[in-house]
Amino acid sequence: MRTLLIGVDSGTQSTKALVVDAKNGKVLGSASEAYDLIPDLPPGAKEQHPETWRQATAKAIKKALKQAGAKSAEVKAIGVSGQQHGFVPLDAKGEVIRPAKLWCDTATSDECDEIMEQVGGFKATVRQIGNAVLPGFTAPKILWLKKREPKNYARLASVLLPHDYLNFWLTGEKVMEFGDASGTALLDVRKRKWSRALLDAIDPELEGKLPPLISSDRPAGTLQASTAKELGLGTDVVVSAGGGDNMMGAIGTGNTSPGVITASFGTSGTIYACAGKPVIDPKGEIAAFCDSTNQWLPLLCTMNVTVATEMVRNDFKLDHAKFNSVAASAPAGCDGLLLLPYLEGERTPNVPAGTGVFFGVTTKTFTAEHFARAAMEGVTLGMNYGLRRLRELGVEPTQIRATGGGAKSKLWRQIMADVFNAEVVTLKVSEGAAYGAALQALWCWRNEQGEKIGIQEITEKFVTLNQAETSRPIAKNVALYAELQELQNELSIKMRDMFVRHRELVTKERK
Repeated sequence: MRTLLIGVDSGTQSTKALVVDAKNGKVLGSASEAYDLIPDLPPGAKEQHPETWRQATAKAIKKALKQAGAKSAEVKAIGVSGQQHGFVPLDAKGEVIRPAKLWCDTATSDECDEIMEQVGGFKATVRQIGNAVLPGFTAPKILWLKKREPKNYARLASVLLPHDYLNFWLTGEKVMEFGDASGTALLDVRKRKWSRALLDAIDPELEGKLPPLISSDRPAGTLQASTAKELGLGTDVVVSAGGGDNMMGAIGTGNTSPGVITASFGTSGTIYACAGKPVIDPKGEIAAFCDSTNQWLPLLCTMNVTVATEMVRNDFKLDHAKFNSVAASAPAGCDGLLLLPYLEGERTPNVPAGTGVFFGVTTKTFTAEHFARAAMEGVTLGMNYGLRRLRELGVEPTQIRATGGGAKSKLWRQIMADVFNAEVVTLKVSEGAAYGAALQALWCWRNEQGEKIGIQEITEKFVTLNQAETSRPIAKNVALYAELQELQNELSIKMRDMFVRHRELVTKERK
């Protein structure tokens, strides 16, 4: 009989499930279920119904199990990766009070300022928790609910993150692990404890609404009877602590020891490293997160990556293969066409009112070829803004492990290598977050069996590079992109007042 693990990645656009063989790490079954955000919300607001995630997770798991030909008794553990920072408010009965506000929701800028002012300002906030309070994080969403929907806030009994909510559905237990908890902007990442100052800035009684904190190698519980029946599994299946998608992506890409850097090119873009101690950015641009292996995860996040390429692809009515070939027809640098990719606001740098700007549009550059490649280049340059800051903090990449949809493109991988000026590689299992969730589940299950094993031992055995997809920087392109980087950075700074005025105009028009 096989020993099987299930890894789930519940994202913004879809939920993926993998069935993994615990003996050799091979993926035996996979499935995905797509969904959308709630439409027609005010500018900056991004929300989803948590029930959508539950339904998608159940469907994806059952499809993956069927593909793997899995028997119920073979499945030993489940791990869940979830989009970070989302705010799932539950009442005293464990029912969802309102739709979840997501990581990409930028409607809480005022609440961020209010919280940090209560703590003593930006610098005092970074001293308190290691991070600034940014619109993507959970803390301002809680204050937003308190101020904007007081009746709903009065019903609030539990604050969960998206992956916590799925763990609650799986086990009936409400817990939160250190990695995902550090993205709430309520946790002191140095001490791994809730910050009294941040809690008091929102509600002195807020700590009572937060679930217990657990370490990354502990289980959230085992399958509760109702969910086990729905999935066709046993109630002895262990559910690991899980974590945020970036924390699980770190495990799935073997980023569990200092020195490795992962770049995830999905709906959003993240670059992160493993650190044995907190990496605190006094400017607050790099997030000082805990990871989901009981270490730390310095991370930068840009909010718009495949959002931009998909926008251009759909507008020019191209399938993915044609989009790549069209983009490859344009020269590096796109003859000066440059995308400032703040389509849904931006987090690194912190520009919540930002929009997208195509700069350098001429009769020569107004072509599908130029716009397609400029979308790839623009979002990669946007991520490099943060990578430069990571380097300033002492995190120096020698190799970057690329994951997510963007990593599947040979052209895009070369652009990454040229922009980042580093070797770019991919992994044989491309779904880093779902695979990482499965490997964390294996780690948890083996520890529960009485073994003493480190997560590094597991990732070194199972995470393997796809050597055929290695890209190395081309010197002339590195120089060209360095010039474009400076232009994009300067354009970003000069546009920021106009972004705010534009947001006010658009909001006024909607009213």
